[in-house]
Amino acid sequence: MVTTEQSIHYPDSDGQPMADNTKQFEVIVYIKKGCDWLFVNDSNVFVAGDLLWYPVEGNNKLRQAPDTMVVFGRPKGDRGSYQQWKEDNICPQVVFEVISPGNTIPEMSRKFQFYDRYGVEEYYIYDPDRQSLGGFRRQNDWLEPIEDIEGWVSPRLGIRFSLSQDGQLLLFRPDGQPFETYEEMAQRAEREQARAEREQARASAAEQEIERLKAQLRALGHPIDD
Repeated sequence: MVTTEQSIHYPDSDGQPMADNTKQFEVIVYIKKGCDWLFVNDSNVFVAGDLLWYPVEGNNKLRQAPDTMVVFGRPKGDRGSYQQWKEDNICPQVVFEVISPGNTIPEMSRKFQFYDRYGVEEYYIYDPDRQSLGGFRRQNDWLEPIEDIEGWVSPRLGIRFSLSQDGQLLLFRPDGQPFETYEEMAQRAEREQARAEREQARASAAEQEIERLKAQLRALGHPIDD
């Protein structure tokens, strides 16, 4: 039986968990949601987490699922996988990997070779257990190591990289605002909602006071223009 391109199935899952532990999961969410927030108003930037990327049509074994990937020039929207030939052949320009205890050196080497071969421009690796941060940038057709990652600004994303004193990954938007955890985003939204409700209450109270004063003036026989 001859296998045709139409009969090739590209699975949406590789059967592997997104994260091996809570620490790794929290960092992945921090990066992914921060990138979502960064490009929330740009409909032509696609951000995904743990999505299988197939770079070559016809080969469903050749794939990787970056913890976070950012693709410039592709619209937002749901996808079961990122099949590059269906995406104007645009590869993810920026990828992030968060190391877990289960990651082996050969596995990470294969990931690097994949990203290097298939055109990733920027590749960042963070190990929350060892509290180490590294990165690579494409130069002369190869991913070359970034010598000093502390304070590094991504050419594509415009974000600044840093480590806290206790080794936590810190990312800063181009405007200097830090990426937020999910809890920080929720707390900020609650504060903004509470502030809006207080402002509305003050406006309503002021309006009621004005109406009360008008009623008093009318009772005293003073004409009031509404």
